[in-house]
Amino acid sequence: MVVGVLSLEVLFPYSRSLKDKRQHIKSFKDRVRNRHNVSVAEVDFQDKWQRARIAVAAVNSRPHDVEDLLNRILNEAEEFLGGTIVDHRIDYF
Repeated sequence: MVVGVLSLEVLFPYSRSLKDKRQHIKSFKDRVRNRHNVSVAEVDFQDKWQRARIAVAAVNSRPHDVEDLLNRILNEAEEFLGGTIVDHRIDYF
């Protein structure tokens, strides 16, 4: 069994409030959960209105499948998140 965790640090330069930022994050979380059956959460910078850290966790018996899935989610984040990804990291357990 392989657990993969994708961590994204995102900058929302045009966000003017926490509500703006959370709208973008909620939309992304719902989209990713529905399309890929993974766990998604905002894990850091909850009180910052232009910055967020989002974690995505996936479990599978084959490491290659987890890697492919997390890379597809990273590509989706770059397209649909509404912010700029300033850092990302994938860890396996």
